[in-house]
Amino acid sequence: MKTTIKEENNNHVVYFEGRLDTSASSQVQVDVQPVMDNVKSDIILDCNKLEYISSSGLRIFLSILKSAKASGKHVYIQGLNNELRQVFTMTGFINLFEFK
Repeated sequence: MKTTIKEENNNHVVYFEGRLDTSASSQVQVDVQPVMDNVKSDIILDCNKLEYISSSGLRIFLSILKSAKASGKHVYIQGLNNELRQVFTMTGFINLFEFK
């Protein structure tokens, strides 16, 4: 699992690549913590190269959303493939996030 964070167009963009499963989630949590600790702009979660997300990964997305909302910012998700979209739909996360 690879996580890359960049500032683009006054947003923080978090790129996820690979499988966000239980074994990868603790490192991903560490990787995204700086963004969650200092939310100064909207956050885009780029899932174009995300192959899989487990419940641990969904918890990370929810933590990012809570941090952003507490700062009055938005979280957008882009690039969900059909399988990930089904996971978001089945879990109700489709109603929590904004999509690009």
